[in-house]
Amino acid sequence: MPVEAAPPTPLVLVVGVSGSGKTTVARLLAERLGWPHRDADEFHSPANRAKMAAGHPLDDVDRAPWLAAIGAWMDEEAAAHRPAVVTCSALKRSYRDRLLRGRPGARLLYLHGTPELLRARLGARHGHFFPPALLDSQFADLQEPGPDEHPVVVEVDQPPEAVAAAALSLLDLAVPSPPSEETPMPEQTPRSTGPTGEQWELRHGGQRAVVVELGGALRHYEADGVPLLDGFAADEPVTSGRGQLLVPWPNRVGGGRYRFDGADLRLALSEPERHNAIHGLLRWTPWRLLAHSGDAVRVGTTLHPQPGYPFLLEVFAEYRLDDDGLAVLVRAVNAGPTRAPYGVGQHPYLTVGTGLVDTALLTVPARRRLTTDEEGLPTGEEPVEGTAYDFRTARPIGAQALDTAFTGLERDPEGRAVVRLAHPSGRRGSDLWLGEGTRYVQIYTGDTLGEPGRRRRGVAVEPMSCPADAFRTGSGLTVLEPGAGHVLRWGLRPWGSADPDGTR
Repeated sequence: MPVEAAPPTPLVLVVGVSGSGKTTVARLLAERLGWPHRDADEFHSPANRAKMAAGHPLDDVDRAPWLAAIGAWMDEEAAAHRPAVVTCSALKRSYRDRLLRGRPGARLLYLHGTPELLRARLGARHGHFFPPALLDSQFADLQEPGPDEHPVVVEVDQPPEAVAAAALSLLDLAVPSPPSEETPMPEQTPRSTGPTGEQWELRHGGQRAVVVELGGALRHYEADGVPLLDGFAADEPVTSGRGQLLVPWPNRVGGGRYRFDGADLRLALSEPERHNAIHGLLRWTPWRLLAHSGDAVRVGTTLHPQPGYPFLLEVFAEYRLDDDGLAVLVRAVNAGPTRAPYGVGQHPYLTVGTGLVDTALLTVPARRRLTTDEEGLPTGEEPVEGTAYDFRTARPIGAQALDTAFTGLERDPEGRAVVRLAHPSGRRGSDLWLGEGTRYVQIYTGDTLGEPGRRRRGVAVEPMSCPADAFRTGSGLTVLEPGAGHVLRWGLRPWGSADPDGTR
C-alpha cells in the first residue's frame, strides 16, 4: 500500500505593528504548546537596528534579507518536524506572501490594535530600538490581512494571556487553558450598528452564520442558501429570546427569590406576568469581540456583581463552522472570591421552511420530561413512554403545543444527544447535538409568543445545563468554586438536500 505523506509541520506566524504584543503573545503560545519560538527582531542586521534606532523607517531593500532569514529559520524547523512560532511585523501583503508561500503548515495570526492604544504602549516601553515616532510609518505601510490569507485575528486590548487563549482556541492547536488563564477583555463599548450592534459573520463552504454584539446572540445560520434558524434580520431587534445566551441561569427562577450559602437573594422579575426571573442577566449586555477568523468568532463579557446575583463571572462564547456544521462553546469562570450558583443555556429556533411547525418531523431522544405548574416551574418528572411527549421516534408535531423540558437523554458513542427537526419529506433537516454540560433540553413551539405572527414558525431547541428553577431547587445546579469554570457545548448539523419539486 502507498505510504501516506506526513502532514505539514505546523508553524504559526504572529504579525502586527510594533506594540501589538507579538513577542509576549508568541512566548505564551510557545510555552503552552511546548514549541520553540523566535522573534523577528533577532533576525535584523546591525545596520537595520541602527537605522531604526536613529528614527529612520526601513524600506523594502532593508527588509528583504530580514524576511529571507526568517523564512530560512521556518524551513529549518519544518524540515526537522519541529512545530514553531515566529513573530514578524509583516506589514505588507508581499512580506506575508514571502513567509507563507510554499509552507503549507504555516498559519497567520494577526494581532489587531488601534493606533491610539499601540502608541500608548510604545510610549511606556523603554530600552527598545524601535521608537514610538516610527509607529505612524508602520500604519502607513500596513496592509491588513485579507480573507484569502485565512488569518486568525485577535484584538489586543485585553491581557496577553487572553490574547493567547483566544489565538490557541481559534487556531485549534491546544487543549483548553486552565480556567484562571481565561481572562476576558476589559470593559469597553464597541461601535454599534443597528439594534443588535456589531454583526460578526462566519463562512465555511456553503455555510454562513452571523453572531451579534448584543448578548453574543446567534442571529442567523444557513447552509447552501437554506435558512436553518428562524432568526432575525440585522435591522431588527431580538425578540422571543431568539439565539440568545442564557447566563447565569436558563429558563425561570420562581419569584426571583432563592437562598444560596446562607444568604437570601432576590432577582428582578423579568417575567412579571408569571412572577419569575427569566433567562439570566446577559441577554441585553454588549459582548466584546475577542478574536475571529473566516470561520470562527470568539466573544466575551463580564458579569459583574449586582442585586440578586452578587458574584463575578467572566464569560465567553465561541462559534465555529466546519465541514460538520456549526459548533458552539460557552464557558464561564468564577472570577470572584466566593462560590457562585450557575446555569447556562441558549435559545435558537430551528426551521425547515414549513411555514408552521405542525408538519415538521421532530425527534427528541429523551426518556423523561419535566411536569410544570401554571407559572412554568417544574413540579416533577415523568417517563415519556406512552404519552404525547414521546418523540423518541420521529413524528409530526401536529397541533401539539410544546414548552417542555426533557432529560434522561440518550447519547451516541461520542457522548452527544441529537434532537432532529426534519422536513415532512424526510429528505432534509437539522440535527441539534447536545454535548458537554448539556443535561436538559427545552422544546418550545412558540404558542405563547407575544407576536402572533411569530407563533409556531420555528421550534426552539434549547440546550441547558439545568432545568428551570434550579437556583431554588438545586436540581442540576452547578456551583462554581473561585477560579473554577463550566463548559457547555452544542451544535447544528444540516443534512439532506432540497426536494426535487424545489421546496426548500
